Amino acid sequence: MPTPSGPARPGPAPACPPALAPPVAGPGYRAVFAVPEFRSVFAAHLLSSLGVVVCELALSVLVYRLTESPLLSALTFALGLLPYVVGGTLLSAVADRYPARRVLVLCDAVCAAAAAAMVLPGTPVAVLLVLRCLIAAVAPVFAGTRAGTLGEILGDGELFVLGRSLVRIVNQGAQLAGFAAGGLLLAAVPPGAVLGLTAATFTASALLLRLGTAARPARGRTPGALVGASLAGIRRLLADRRIRALLLLTWVPPAIVVVPEALLVPYGDLLGVGPMGQGLLLCGMPVGAVVAETLVGTFLGPRARTRLTFPLGVFAVLPSLGFAARPSWGWAMALLVLTGTGIAYNFGVDRWFVAAVPDELLGQAMTVMQAGRMTSMGLAMGLAGVAAECAPLSVVMSAAGVVGAVVVLAVVAEVRRSGARATGRARGGRGPLQQTES
Repeated sequence: MPTPSGPARPGPAPACPPALAPPVAGPGYRAVFAVPEFRSVFAAHLLSSLGVVVCELALSVLVYRLTESPLLSALTFALGLLPYVVGGTLLSAVADRYPARRVLVLCDAVCAAAAAAMVLPGTPVAVLLVLRCLIAAVAPVFAGTRAGTLGEILGDGELFVLGRSLVRIVNQGAQLAGFAAGGLLLAAVPPGAVLGLTAATFTASALLLRLGTAARPARGRTPGALVGASLAGIRRLLADRRIRALLLLTWVPPAIVVVPEALLVPYGDLLGVGPMGQGLLLCGMPVGAVVAETLVGTFLGPRARTRLTFPLGVFAVLPSLGFAARPSWGWAMALLVLTGTGIAYNFGVDRWFVAAVPDELLGQAMTVMQAGRMTSMGLAMGLAGVAAECAPLSVVMSAAGVVGAVVVLAVVAEVRRSGARATGRARGGRGPLQQTES
């Protein structure tokens, strides 16, 4: 498979000494957007991401109006995370077993139908929650398939890494824009109309993917039933020490950093800042993430981005320590923005992960990565809530920083041991691949 953005093969010795050779900046975001297929994938992802965020908000409001139950209303958000473990395990082989474009379009069509069904008058609350679960169960399959097809569209080098970065920027930006747009829409029209708009965004995403991406054959086909093939693929992935270590590196820091985020509403209440102040606190991490991703992807080259992986992965959990001092609203916002900047550690992780995973399991590996990340974050949020019932908020939020620093350092050590210093490895379909500099 051609890898236009992959590492260059050794060539003739440079005319000047290595110490004087100019640094290679590498491709930037402009090079990624120059690929027509990626523009279609990006636009589709933007639409579907906004649709998911608006759907969560509108459905939460609709359920609360029907039941007047805060628990059921909050459950609509929780159901956006919990089914990830089902779709990410039992259905993970879908990403490689069938042609990517067909899977992506079908996933969007299922989500559009589920959102449209929510609009039907008289739909019971239990059915609304089941439909929300359906969208959430489809999400990791969609994300894994999309990540796998990005490797075919952009190659497995720096363009792929930058493409994944743009996907993360959309994810974080959708939280900010989606909640703001959803709030404005709900102030003007009923929740059912907003859910209808959500169905339209999924439909538009499906059309963009169908018309804007090429039809490609499936990467691989594991024999047997879908569930059995999914579980067999997961066992194969987890049996590889390098892949296992990198999965932990993608799961652990996000699970730690959401602990203070999950407690921001009660913390804002403790500060007496009101709903607006609480809402702005929730924007802190996404703002930091978008700024960091954009700056690192724009101004740093591949080598510098890779070298930042471990420091940023550890740094992401450290600002939580500041909550031990019960900071004011302004300082709390600064801590949250700093926490969000740690997301840029994913540049290096993505590069190493795609180099470690066999071609025929790339889509499934990306599905497992996404499912594990979302599931670990959901569990961490739940544990944070339980801990906050037994201890002061400042203690729970700062303890996350202490525990996180220890655990992330242990994971980093395992990543190093698993082969971070290797210079390359051969893999079917890709050839020699550069690993990482530690």
